[in-house]
Amino acid sequence: MRPTACAMTNAMLKNPIEVLSLFPTHDGTIHGILESRVRLDPARRFMRFQNRNWRYEEFQNEVARAARMLAGHGLRTGDRLAVMAPNSDAYLLLFFAAARIGAILVPVNPDFGVEEAGYVLKHAEVAAVACTEDSLPVARAGCAGMKKTPWFMLLQGSSEGAPGFADLLESAPEASLPEDISPEDVCLIVYTSGTTGFPKGVMHSQRNFILAAEAFVERMHLQPEDRLLVVLPLFHINALFYSLGGALAAGASLVLVPRFSASRFWQTAAETGATEVNILATVGNILVRRPRTEFVAHQIVKAYGAPISPEIAEVFRAQFNIPVLIEGYGMTEIPGACNNPFEGPHKTGSMGQAARHPDHSRTFAEMRVVDSAGNKVPDGEVGEIVVRTPIVMKGYYRDPKQTAAAFRDGWFLTGDMGYRDSDGFFYFVARSTEIIRKRGENISAAELDRVIGRHPKVTEAAAIPVPSELGEDEILVAVIPKQDVGLTAEQVVEWCTHHLAPVKRPRYLVFVDSLPYTPTHRIARFKLKQDPTLLARAIDLQARS
Repeated sequence: MRPTACAMTNAMLKNPIEVLSLFPTHDGTIHGILESRVRLDPARRFMRFQNRNWRYEEFQNEVARAARMLAGHGLRTGDRLAVMAPNSDAYLLLFFAAARIGAILVPVNPDFGVEEAGYVLKHAEVAAVACTEDSLPVARAGCAGMKKTPWFMLLQGSSEGAPGFADLLESAPEASLPEDISPEDVCLIVYTSGTTGFPKGVMHSQRNFILAAEAFVERMHLQPEDRLLVVLPLFHINALFYSLGGALAAGASLVLVPRFSASRFWQTAAETGATEVNILATVGNILVRRPRTEFVAHQIVKAYGAPISPEIAEVFRAQFNIPVLIEGYGMTEIPGACNNPFEGPHKTGSMGQAARHPDHSRTFAEMRVVDSAGNKVPDGEVGEIVVRTPIVMKGYYRDPKQTAAAFRDGWFLTGDMGYRDSDGFFYFVARSTEIIRKRGENISAAELDRVIGRHPKVTEAAAIPVPSELGEDEILVAVIPKQDVGLTAEQVVEWCTHHLAPVKRPRYLVFVDSLPYTPTHRIARFKLKQDPTLLARAIDLQARS
């Protein structure tokens, strides 16, 4: 019987570089690192999804079949494959299979509507779409009008015009697989909201995936015996680069669930023997507010969160018996930029120090706090956080202008405000003015302005973040109705239901006569945030539902 993480003593734990050194060297590709782990222990469990356990060698063999299937259907190096579905083992097979032939995965939130999904699918110029029976109609409608219509497949079952993934594997042609895949090949485009209101496609290479994976071994001191519970969606960089990547780099295993379920969380952790989990602030806030009767004794001893309040952290340690809770900071463009050191010291409320690779001799993440001219500010003074790291995006897909604007002298400009203390620990102060953080999603206020502002009875709209009971943000939208048209809250709700994903729909609505503007006639969102009467006057749409 393998020792559990709870039973392991510090003497039994390998340090991160020792963990990586267990495995044969590889060529720096995703296929290469998987093959390396298979060579050491092909029978080791790689993943559990629902009632199926996957061994490393079994998973590798199925990846090869899926890669031949994709190649046989015309997918080539550089082509984009969208997946619009909840978490599943098939989802991961497609990620690895696409990387095996040099194709690029484009994860799409399955809750997106036609407009949101259509923008991503068209902008990415996807060649194929894998989806579910529920998301297929949205994906089809979203692809309408593309110069070259992609082909569709269902991850489960099949329908007319959309064969099932399992059926395609059974009938896969004997296509050859390329031998010239490079670590610098783009393997992933993740669309993230920006200040323009249109999502930007963040491109990451296979090398970035592996570096982020190895860095997560350092961040959480992962061991081959660890089992990482994945409750965050695979369309997030966290689940792909940290949980999946970290498990692969450590030769550990995944416990994958379709979606986060608060009522089943502890039971799932106990039943599967999970030892590590990644959470967001919202997940933590939800769990601490659930009835303690749902709590079940478990083996989770490590959790990674960004950000986690001191109050939530204390409940996790004292009541949920999770002794190690590591806070960190990163963005889709710069995954895993900093974290509190696993071995300490830990500073509650801090994002930690610049991240390290298990090989401490390597130059890795660097962070600064700068003023508007790019000059470093003294410790304790608030400025913009900038990052230089080898795990940086290759750019925004089809957007060289935004790519150039994101950097200054090789440093990525986060747009987030914070400060550094004298010990080199960083603290987050405020988000970019245009981004609303809700349930782990970065939501563009400009996008909400644009979508709600298109309502035929709306003159203009402006969205801002307001505090949520669960932490992070709720959305308040201030709307100027057109004169003499009788706009109602119900009509705004109906519009948002049809045009926005559930996570993007505002909770609060306030009708106003005017909005404040900057000298360049941009909405002065900071002035809206400073108006305490807005929330007091707003209609709570959640209370009406």
